[in-house]
Amino acid sequence: MAASRIDSFDDPTAPKANSLVPSVNVVVVNEAGDILLIRRSDNDNWALPGGAMDLGESLPDAGIRETLEETGISVEITGLVGIYTDPRHVILYTSNGEARQEFSVVFTARPIGGQPTPSDESREVVWVSPSDVQQLTMDRSMRMRLEHYLGQGETPHLG
Repeated sequence: MAASRIDSFDDPTAPKANSLVPSVNVVVVNEAGDILLIRRSDNDNWALPGGAMDLGESLPDAGIRETLEETGISVEITGLVGIYTDPRHVILYTSNGEARQEFSVVFTARPIGGQPTPSDESREVVWVSPSDVQQLTMDRSMRMRLEHYLGQGETPHLG
C-alpha cells in the first residue's frame, strides 16, 4: 500500500496529534489571474504547492523552494493570505504514523520562471481559473485557504 496523507477536522476518531511542523502554502497567480494548483500524489486531492520548513531557512524561502520542487515554477513571494493553526485539523501520514497538528502560513506569489512540471509529490500541475476552483476535489482546509485568498480584504486570516 502506498503512503498517504489523511486530513481530519474536528473528528473524535482522528489520531491525537504527535507533532507540530511549521509549513507553508503558496497561492501563485499568473498575469491572467489563474492560480497554480497541484494534484497531490499522496491523496489525489488538488492543493496549493507547499510543505514543511527546513532548519536554516525562512518560511518565505521554504515557500519558494517547495513551489519549485512540486511544480517546476520559480516564484517571488508577494504577500500573506493568512496563518492556519487550528488544533482540530490533524494530518495523518500513514508512512510513519505521524499525526501533525495544522501549522501553515499561506503566502501569495507571482511566477518568475519555469514550466509546470509534476514531481514525486504532484501528479499534475495546472493553472486554474478562480471560477473553476470550486469544481476540484480538495480537503476542506485547502478550500478554505483558497476562499480566504479569493475573498481577502486588507487583513490576513489569523486562526
